[in-house]
Amino acid sequence: MAQDVYLKLRRHLDNLPGGYPATDSGVELRILRRLFSPEEAGLAIKLTLIPEAGPVVARRARLPLAEATRRLDEMARKGLVFRYEYKGEVYYMAAQYVIGIWEYHVNDLDPELIRDMNEYIPHLFTPEAWKKAPQLRTIPVGRSITPEHEVMPYEMAEELVRGQKKILVAPCICRREHEMVGEGCDKPKETCLVFGAGVDYYQANGLGRRIDADEALAILKQADKKGLVLQPTNAKKIMNICCCCGCCCQVLKTFKRHPKPAQMVSSPFIAAADPASCKGCGVCVDRCQMEALSLDGDKKVVLDLDRCIGCGLCVSTCPTKSLTLARKPENEQPRVPKNNLEALMNTARARGKLSPARLAVMSLKSKMDRLLASR
Repeated sequence: MAQDVYLKLRRHLDNLPGGYPATDSGVELRILRRLFSPEEAGLAIKLTLIPEAGPVVARRARLPLAEATRRLDEMARKGLVFRYEYKGEVYYMAAQYVIGIWEYHVNDLDPELIRDMNEYIPHLFTPEAWKKAPQLRTIPVGRSITPEHEVMPYEMAEELVRGQKKILVAPCICRREHEMVGEGCDKPKETCLVFGAGVDYYQANGLGRRIDADEALAILKQADKKGLVLQPTNAKKIMNICCCCGCCCQVLKTFKRHPKPAQMVSSPFIAAADPASCKGCGVCVDRCQMEALSLDGDKKVVLDLDRCIGCGLCVSTCPTKSLTLARKPENEQPRVPKNNLEALMNTARARGKLSPARLAVMSLKSKMDRLLASR
């Protein structure tokens, strides 16, 4: 019976936009058994991406309200579901596995969970699915942008930060997990910026600390200095900015394994090189997280456009200005969704998990459950 509930939870998570596909080895079920008790798995199945109050979930799960809310609150503290408060009411939502449940366990990783996750990642992050509807996008570091560039506010990290009312910084789970198994790097750990409703959840669960805009801007400057790629939510209204290294970030590692990372990433820019002015210092080669740059026999820069993701890290420290950023042709620039909900719907459609009819049924069922729970 317990095994059945984990299979149901696996299917439930796979029906969410981010996905949670099955494998031949069953590693995805081992992960769920590590994280969820059978009772927690059974309750998680009752949640959707539509925020719902406790009475609605309790009725659907056929539990007394006090018992349901107690269990939901505990699951939220354990990083298994998402909980937030709005106008005095508490709402619960399903959490995707990535980006979601996995990141919520940044403070309670163990070698066995990391081992299972590393086995599962090649099945979870499929390049073609990511290409159709990525969860993150790449934007250039601030110093790589010049006044000549026509840059939208949602393409500028500093502008995105200045527009936030609530900001939190959390440890990077990718660098933390690599460090725990002896494969870490010397990049800073406390770099993941969280905004909006996510701030309250992270703070309540001790996953990070509140900061002001000035400290967040300082973290962005540090990211440029240390050679970290900026990856915000794939939306104009963002929920986070990840500061990523190519040696630990699971998204960038997946890109790097692909022969043409430029085709995978959602980025409006690409680098341009002028070998004639290059002095062969090699700084750009060290900073590039996609191995898109090299020096030829004459110590002149060589740029592989198939591997460039437009992060600007090579541009911001080029002493001879031999490297610049160029905006891609209009037909090659990815469309950026308005908000996270639109981005999630795009991802679900790309995976064949959300037709208009299915969405209508989900919405209608939620409305009916809310109506019945209010009686």
